Amino acid sequence: MTTRPVTVDVDTTDDAAGLALVTVDHPPLNLYDQALHEALRDAVAELERVRPRAALVRAEGKVVSGGVDVKQIFHPMAQAGDVDRGTRYFDELVDLGRRIHRLPFPTVFAAHGLTLTWAFEVALACDLIVASPRASFGLIEATVGLTPAMGGTQRLAERAGPGRARLLVMTGGRFGAEELERWGVVDRLLPAEGFDDAARELAASLAAGPTRAHAATKEILRHLAEGGLEAAHRVTPGAAGQLFATADLQNAMASFVEQGHGKATFRGE
Repeated sequence: MTTRPVTVDVDTTDDAAGLALVTVDHPPLNLYDQALHEALRDAVAELERVRPRAALVRAEGKVVSGGVDVKQIFHPMAQAGDVDRGTRYFDELVDLGRRIHRLPFPTVFAAHGLTLTWAFEVALACDLIVASPRASFGLIEATVGLTPAMGGTQRLAERAGPGRARLLVMTGGRFGAEELERWGVVDRLLPAEGFDDAARELAASLAAGPTRAHAATKEILRHLAEGGLEAAHRVTPGAAGQLFATADLQNAMASFVEQGHGKATFRGE
């Protein structure tokens, strides 16, 4: 039986209720080809439909991804000089990255090894990137005369600044997880031993939290990135104020008054 290159499995166990595990498994190198492109697009649509309380994006194999299947994806366009086809394809990629970025719940990307091109761009579209010290990252499109086109360059600049984005993209180099943590690109390093379990534990903790409040946080930060400080100020009162209608806030406030801080449980309602 052929396995889909990307699958979505919603964990409903008590310790991870509502956590979606998005797994890339396209051996041997998880290269981005047409099958993976379609599977990733379907996975994002499934997340939009199911609306889990959090999602963890992870990969099977020794590497997260070795990059793109250039021979299948880009070589035919290059040989034909097909600007229109290339533009349409990159428009799809930008839209895909945008949809991941705008998912209304926390998203965590777990990088245990080499994470190149599209996989790094998906990571940058997620809310949090966790990595093993063994992981390395690269937007290496310049080595074939391209530039990243899923939104990775601009999201990298948002995290690390335009100068470091230029350095990483223009050199086409590979950068270690520890260096990228210092840059603010990787949010947290997790030990290589037990990495997958630790990443799941972090994502499950977000799924168990006030996910409606997390969605409001994402909305505020998105407006900051897209429109600046004043744009974020404009949406903050409404985004935060609407939370008073949620059962999570009402129950958490009652719990705080009756039992003190840190005793509340959340249901995403």
